[in-house]
Amino acid sequence: MKSLIKGMDVSSLLELEALGAKYYMDGREQGLLEILKHYGTNAIRLRLWNDPYSEDGVPYGAGTNDLKTTMTLAGRVTGMGFGFLLDLHYSDFWADPGKQRIPKAWRGLDEAGLAQAVYDFTRNTLLDFKKQHIFPTMIQIGNELSNGLLWPYGKVPNYDAIARFINSGIRAVRSVDSEIPIMIHLDNGGNNALYREWFDAFMERGEDFQIIGLSYYPFWHGTLQQLEDNMRDIKKRYGKELVVAEVSMGHTMKDYKDYEKLPDDQRKGMATKPELAAKIEYPMTPKGQSDFMNDFMTKISRTGALGFFYWEPGWLPVPGSGWANQEALAYIEEKGPGGNEWANQALFDYDGNALEALETIRKF
Repeated sequence: MKSLIKGMDVSSLLELEALGAKYYMDGREQGLLEILKHYGTNAIRLRLWNDPYSEDGVPYGAGTNDLKTTMTLAGRVTGMGFGFLLDLHYSDFWADPGKQRIPKAWRGLDEAGLAQAVYDFTRNTLLDFKKQHIFPTMIQIGNELSNGLLWPYGKVPNYDAIARFINSGIRAVRSVDSEIPIMIHLDNGGNNALYREWFDAFMERGEDFQIIGLSYYPFWHGTLQQLEDNMRDIKKRYGKELVVAEVSMGHTMKDYKDYEKLPDDQRKGMATKPELAAKIEYPMTPKGQSDFMNDFMTKISRTGALGFFYWEPGWLPVPGSGWANQEALAYIEEKGPGGNEWANQALFDYDGNALEALETIRKF
């Protein structure tokens, strides 16, 4: 039996380290990657934004995952023997079902121009990785594409444009490597109707790919049973491998204001609002997080999935590390605020101590 991918997305790591984040296992300080490897992590996911800087050169934050940053992290993770999933957003900042902003350098291009830009960017990026001998082991074309990409051209229901852009990315990958597994990734992993509608449309128009990626956050995306049912259905329906490309679960609902050190009007607050946390089958405690991960891994294993990537297990509430600064908010056209909204879902407590869910992952 193939070993389960036990992956982690640590895209913010360089920024966190620069801001003073420290990680501990059994009371002893160690590097985040070293601790994750000890607990059985065998793959790392890294996002890539095209140009995460304002026109005045101010970095957007949240890891500022430009090519240099992502290549630096890729060098570290490949040097440690991890598998490496490269997550291409095709945006200058976060791309998800609520926003898929065209990169600044691509503004003014028509649909054909955008398709060519996707091809050129993808191909040139991969050639840069290849030159440095830090090539990915899996590539993701776009991020959480449930509502499309490169809006307004590639917005659902314009599946012709969506497929055109994705196909450009796939062809670019294949021009550099004919064998590497390619993923197409949606959010809302418990929503079977979404996956059927989207992939039915894409399969009529799309180039071949190997993996369907799903995001699953229990406070947004239904029950674990709904996730398992959806995964079973789409595996049978489309004949693709499956990976849960993003998952996380909270370990506390205790506020981290004293760690973040921001005035109230600049704090984003937890994504896991109390009313959302109350709906989850598991309490947001270290044991609840651990139990969730055990049941999650059990269910996805039963579907024959390749594995998962936990989203930002090391995103501690250190001062200065938020999801978006003012320049980034201007680019994505959101009001903010831009503080940390993920710290209570890390696999470390607010002081950086490894939590029991890591041992659960190791043992599985």
